[in-house]
Amino acid sequence: MIVVNLESGMPTVEGAMIQLRQTLLTAKSRRVNIVKLIHGYGSSGKGGAIRGAVRRELERRLQEGSIRGYIPGEDFSPFDETSRRAIAQCPQLGKDRDYARTNHGITIVLL
Repeated sequence: MIVVNLESGMPTVEGAMIQLRQTLLTAKSRRVNIVKLIHGYGSSGKGGAIRGAVRRELERRLQEGSIRGYIPGEDFSPFDETSRRAIAQCPQLGKDRDYARTNHGITIVLL
């Protein structure tokens, strides 16, 4: 698993998206199956611009088949089927500090 903080250094949305794309390429080339993205939730209480852009990009990649799935942090729990499948594939994910914590500021990507 690779963990990447996309909000570190307070980048623009475009800067964070460049880092996201590079991270996914690197993970695939290293045959890493899971990437944890820290994108923050934004100060508005409605979700930040980086979070929205990340989720839109991941949904696009899911539809085109370049990722196997993603788990929004708010769904990352033992009650979510995708989370359970991810943990079966990568047991260390079940020990992640954000597991079952309803963290809107992260997303787990399944490659």
